[in-house]
Amino acid sequence: MRTLLFAAVALLLPAGAAHAAPALKVFPAAVELKGQDDRHAVVVQHVDDAGVTKDVTATAKLSLKDAAVAALAQSTLAPKKDGRTTLVAEAGGLRAEIPVTVSGADQSRPVSFRLDVMPVFMKHGCNNGSCHGAARGKDGFMLSLFGYDPAGDYHRITRAIVGRRIDLAAPEKSLLLEKSVGAVAHTGGKLFDTNHDDYKTLLRWLKAGAPDDGANVPEPVGVELLPAKVVFAAKGQAQKSVVLARYSDGSTRDVTRLALYMANNEAVAAIGKDGAVTGGGRGGAFVFARFGKFTVGAEVIVLPTDDKFRWPDPPEHNYIDALVFDKLKKLHLAPSELCSDEAFLRRVYLDLIGLPPGRAEYDAFLADNDPKKRAKLIDTLLERPEFVDMWAMKWGELLRVRANNQTPQYGRDSKAMFSYAAWIKEQMAQNRPLNEFAADLLVGSGSNFKSPPANLYTAGERLTPEKTAEDIAQVFLGTRIQCAQCHNHPFDRWTMDDYYGFAAFFAGMNLKRGTEGREVVVTNNPSANTTAHPVDGRRMKPKFLGGAAPDVDGQDPRKALAAWLTAADNAAFRETMANTIWAHFFGRGIVDPVDDVRISNPPSNKELLEALGRKLADDKFDKKKLVRDICNSRTYQLAAATNPTNELDEIYFSHAYVRRLRAEVLLDTVTRITGTEDRFAQSPPGTRAVQIHTGEVTNYFLTTFGRAPRETPCSCEVNREANLSQALHLMNGDTVTAKVAQSKFLPALLAEKKAPEAVIEELYIRTLCRKPTATETKKLVEIVQRETAPARLTELADAQLRTDATYRRTEERLKALQADLAKQPKGSKEAAALGKQVAALEQTQNAARARLEGAAAQTVYGDILWGLFNSTEFTFNH
Repeated sequence: MRTLLFAAVALLLPAGAAHAAPALKVFPAAVELKGQDDRHAVVVQHVDDAGVTKDVTATAKLSLKDAAVAALAQSTLAPKKDGRTTLVAEAGGLRAEIPVTVSGADQSRPVSFRLDVMPVFMKHGCNNGSCHGAARGKDGFMLSLFGYDPAGDYHRITRAIVGRRIDLAAPEKSLLLEKSVGAVAHTGGKLFDTNHDDYKTLLRWLKAGAPDDGANVPEPVGVELLPAKVVFAAKGQAQKSVVLARYSDGSTRDVTRLALYMANNEAVAAIGKDGAVTGGGRGGAFVFARFGKFTVGAEVIVLPTDDKFRWPDPPEHNYIDALVFDKLKKLHLAPSELCSDEAFLRRVYLDLIGLPPGRAEYDAFLADNDPKKRAKLIDTLLERPEFVDMWAMKWGELLRVRANNQTPQYGRDSKAMFSYAAWIKEQMAQNRPLNEFAADLLVGSGSNFKSPPANLYTAGERLTPEKTAEDIAQVFLGTRIQCAQCHNHPFDRWTMDDYYGFAAFFAGMNLKRGTEGREVVVTNNPSANTTAHPVDGRRMKPKFLGGAAPDVDGQDPRKALAAWLTAADNAAFRETMANTIWAHFFGRGIVDPVDDVRISNPPSNKELLEALGRKLADDKFDKKKLVRDICNSRTYQLAAATNPTNELDEIYFSHAYVRRLRAEVLLDTVTRITGTEDRFAQSPPGTRAVQIHTGEVTNYFLTTFGRAPRETPCSCEVNREANLSQALHLMNGDTVTAKVAQSKFLPALLAEKKAPEAVIEELYIRTLCRKPTATETKKLVEIVQRETAPARLTELADAQLRTDATYRRTEERLKALQADLAKQPKGSKEAAALGKQVAALEQTQNAARARLEGAAAQTVYGDILWGLFNSTEFTFNH
């Protein structure tokens, strides 16, 4: 709960602002009344110098400068005559004014099916997925989900089964009304009574003859939920809301009564059907209003009032720290201390190159007294080839680099897969600007052997404009538009028009077989740049997601798309790229998941995300520069240990988040430390797990620890959650056990005849990048000394030899020969021959015992290494 609180306060309080002067705010900022039936409510909010808000609508003094223009009843305005006036609000010694405009005061707008009736269905859940909006409707009646098809809904209400749902001769007896008021059995129950405004709206429409709307009926083009920022000082406080809709004819309308409300955490903030928000337990939440095809949100928090916080004023390394610390200060979160050199060394090695530092690198870094040694190390690691491997792997996951079974007209052969993977790695090695990298992919055409970027459009499923548009939006814009394929997105801005307009960029894409049977050629037909809207069959032309429609007739529209998508002023692209990079180093994005940007999933630090995106664009999309900024920030270098103020923070980066090593890095780390080697299919000997080119090549260890199969572009494919299977495999599986047993490192270390303390220190430094504590050293030395004592060696050897079938058979043979020898006369030839056999077998048995006793030290230290590999300190980056 406190986690949501942190995010919400951060969103509400402006960056860089100290305590502001108290203010009185009136919502909306202007009122427009159009027609004699129009009504408009206003909300008055007081904001104190700490940013805490209070609803003073009921207690504020409201007045109109010209009462002849409009009437004011409590906090609701009604038109009197055309003209302009000003609403004045006064409370607590503060004053605020908003303009009021009245037009058409002597005219009454006819009731509209789309403007008045459809919102009633949405308001009461009639067209949601659990009611008549289900794919097959409910109880024999179907409406379009969330009202995406008004024409179809009108037909089904007025024309399907004529006379059943509406009765124009006796409107009050219409089934549509009788079920709503409970006069007739209704699965959805009673929705309202006959005095309700919504009942009156439906009845008025029926009495007017249930007319359909004309061709020029205005459509909503935007919605606002006001106030957008609410900060409660205590539980139980309330805040009225007003929902304002903007229409295509330029008008605005108060739709508070018609909007549908939701909350994502009612324990913190609940919102009623009238839009009134009530604070619950302390924490943070988001409330939403949906009207038409739009969903908008507002942040609501309930502040803690019992802390005695004092800002520690930590130093800032760069702009990242300035933005992070500015928010933390307002949130009363003290950042953790700077991490130790040892913690930083391990963290930055694993994050930048996916491998642990060696002993020599450890010693050199800790011995360096240069205050800029961390920055120098970052620069060194950025130039390592392993850094290239890390980002080639990450883009291989996002772009689904894997070979697929060949199917006529689509698919990706292994040869094309290797070409694709090699091209991506080359782009990373050249530090190709991310905008140019993305643009090349978007316009990729031709042979998928000769033109690797063309493989963006070859995959395991048939190429369709819809699936391609979904993947492009998710990877490059961080947006999941899949919901809008069948209906307007219930929790975001995207509509079916947006979806099919964006899909039209790929409508002309085709695949055909090349001259070689395994080859796929990607082509585009410029004359096929439209998609069919499934509701009304309209041909949708290419339209940027959330943007304009370019003129691409007769052209490959992907070129225009690439130019728009990768432009420096495209905030969605630059912030998605920056957020993806950020998430790699912190284990979570500022928007998380990184590919699920939506109204109901806002960034935890909007200013930080915007700054990172701008910096990336200003640096011409040079990812290394942004990585350098992130790693040099104090925020990245904070310790994982928390303090009382930030111990529950999971989203605001007040301390380093402990994150499990991803599968490839974990396996490569174990392999590097033990000096062993892994073998993977389709890969040469010595290939590290990070370097595996394709998603279908894996092993049990990688699968268990969540390696991405690269079947979808979803960031969720990389699973970094710890689970029981992983713990059991580390303890009982053959991977770690075999690598410890086959280790080339341990025998070489023991051959140096070092003291137990030195050997244990070496194991700790190689695995955990730190020296053991005095307590750890003492306990482990005691174990080593106990397990290598002569009596213990004999005991262990006996125990192991008892389970050795060969040794047991030899022992039985030796006893038999010794018995036969005892029976032979001394000095006889038979005794001499048996004596030689007995001596040879005794030598064999003694050698076996000596080997076991000699290997005891390696076994003991191997067990210590095995234990370190199984520790959470090893398997997690911190």
